[in-house]
Amino acid sequence: MRHAKPVNAVSWVEKLKEQVRVDDLNALALRFVYSLRLIAIHRRARRDPVPELAAKLGNVTAAIAALDLTETIAAIWPEPVRVGRACCRCLTFDEVTLARALEAVVARDRPAFNHQLEGLLKPGRIDLVWEQAMTLVAAELNAS
Repeated sequence: MRHAKPVNAVSWVEKLKEQVRVDDLNALALRFVYSLRLIAIHRRARRDPVPELAAKLGNVTAAIAALDLTETIAAIWPEPVRVGRACCRCLTFDEVTLARALEAVVARDRPAFNHQLEGLLKPGRIDLVWEQAMTLVAAELNAS
């Protein structure tokens, strides 16, 4: 398991000041952040997000996998997942964490994935998110 280097409070605060933007993500992580935001908009409006999500992603299977992963994350995340506005190029801390975790799934790097979620989720729940994220990545890659 990968362990983070010890950091002092000053370097931790500096790390938090770094603003991650959508341009810093790989394509699948970017599509997932977009899906998170679109699902949040639809949930607030009490509408089904799948039709628009499928149209935007170009794949019903990927849309359903993104929705399943998002709903699981929403159910097990320690607090409400914070998502940015659809037009915002900057990411929230939750979006960064989830995007980096998804990038690790794309790279098939389980230790990096675990590292992103350690301390936030129980190990069994991390396994569940890994499995659902793998399903999403497979659906996205099969659509390409």
